[in-house]
Amino acid sequence: MNGKTKYNPNIHHRKSIRLKEYNYSQAGLYFITICCQNRICRFGNVVDGEMMLNEFGIVAYNEWVKLSERFSNFELDVFQIMPNHMHGIILLNDISVGAGVNPAQNDLYTQNDGKPNDNNRTTARVAPTVSNIVGAYKSLVANGCLDIFKSQNETMGKLWQRNYYEHIIRNEQSYQTIAEYIINNPAKWADDKFYLK
Repeated sequence: MNGKTKYNPNIHHRKSIRLKEYNYSQAGLYFITICCQNRICRFGNVVDGEMMLNEFGIVAYNEWVKLSERFSNFELDVFQIMPNHMHGIILLNDISVGAGVNPAQNDLYTQNDGKPNDNNRTTARVAPTVSNIVGAYKSLVANGCLDIFKSQNETMGKLWQRNYYEHIIRNEQSYQTIAEYIINNPAKWADDKFYLK
């Protein structure tokens, strides 16, 4: 043996935290949490109850803000970059035929097979899902941070943990509670479940 544990599906299976029948491209509000691998504090520190972003945190902040330019069905709401994770509320809007992604800014999604159909009519784009948007964000931040590490002749390692958490916000009370939690997260950092003592 080389010291690595062989994959065993009975032990190493990952339980999906997604709802099986839910369409994550449908319009709605979603509360997203994305954590750094091993909860390593990569993005800065909380000082006197306020988040102070370092250069990696600035990358994470800027890429989140730019997502609305990449995905036309995506709107930003309250969000917070924390030392080892980020929280955000996103709004996915309904998209109409031909809408969804700005092809000049994002080539991850194409119309059907990427070729015009026989009638030369516009075909509907597939609406990006929450998973598509989070995946793009994680990739963009990882690449931006990797560039900084390389410029300093350092090795980054894995930036993000494999998955992310999302919660579908179904009513105004839930929205208010989650928004307040996000806004107050830096002030309550020492009590946060992601805080490593």
